[in-house]
Amino acid sequence: MNEEIRLTQYSHGAGCGCKISPAILDKILHSTVAMPADPRLLVGNDKRDDAAVLDLGNGSALISTTDFFMPIVDDAFDFGRIASANAISDVYAMGGKPVLAIAILGWPIEKLPPETAQRVLEGSRAICAEAGITLAGGHSIDCPEPVFGLAVNGIVNIPQLKQNSTATAGCRLYLTKALGVGILSTAQKRGLLLPEDAALAVKSMTTLNKAGAVFAALDSVKAMTDVTGFGLLGHLAEMCEGSGLSATIEFDKVPMIASLPYYLERNCFPGGTQRNWSSYGQKIGAVSDTQKYVLADPQTSGGLLVAVAPEGIEEFEGLLREQGLPVSPFGTLKAQDEGPLINVT
Repeated sequence: MNEEIRLTQYSHGAGCGCKISPAILDKILHSTVAMPADPRLLVGNDKRDDAAVLDLGNGSALISTTDFFMPIVDDAFDFGRIASANAISDVYAMGGKPVLAIAILGWPIEKLPPETAQRVLEGSRAICAEAGITLAGGHSIDCPEPVFGLAVNGIVNIPQLKQNSTATAGCRLYLTKALGVGILSTAQKRGLLLPEDAALAVKSMTTLNKAGAVFAALDSVKAMTDVTGFGLLGHLAEMCEGSGLSATIEFDKVPMIASLPYYLERNCFPGGTQRNWSSYGQKIGAVSDTQKYVLADPQTSGGLLVAVAPEGIEEFEGLLREQGLPVSPFGTLKAQDEGPLINVT
């Protein structure tokens, strides 16, 4: 029975594509209620970063994050792996190492058997084991659609903490995973996904961003974040705005899945792409439809977006080669001017 269950048919969203759009999220988070200041809080909600960071008073800091979503694949085990890799990624994006996770499970108990949820948790445990942490507990509710994710804690040495708002002019931009899993997941829901791309998408989304903890040791890595539901342009826009910079990116140098033109010809782009574009498109220079669909494509468990100072490029690219990651930079950060926040060439 379980082999016949297609989890993506039980949800209206898919992976990070079901994130609330940046524009609506801004309205939700706006509050007139003053929060008490905590001098130990190094990174909070005001920073639009990947996780909260609390100074522990001993030279290290606690990283705390949570992420959960609806199925982006049909297989329950893979769903658990992908959701867990995606949640743990926030710790790596801050330069930290994960230490503990607890599960968040919403399950339509009248529609899907408990054995399928069991497989989701088994997938999660597999990824947690790969990250060297324990899935120590969690919470579950009866929910109209399947939802799964983790709350994750990590540790970072404060001098090695990486943020998305600390880039400097002249930094080169790197991306550690190819774009396009949102497009591929849409093709899967429509029954148009090529078999070879199904395996490729799962491999990408279940690959941990462990390299972030390695990059943390480099002073030349000035800023870092992971690319998820807001797409490359959305997360790059946050980096630019937080750092007071603008960016120029070369579309042909952006890592992307080779078969994307096949799916774009068949209009396989998720609804989240247009929501993303509606939220930040006015900040972007002129782009073609293809560029928009790729660069605003919501990613699930996407790669690390890294800003590297020119003097550290050789050392950084050496680490990329050691990790088997894409080596070529695709863009540059510069001082803001009167032009668009991000230009695409």
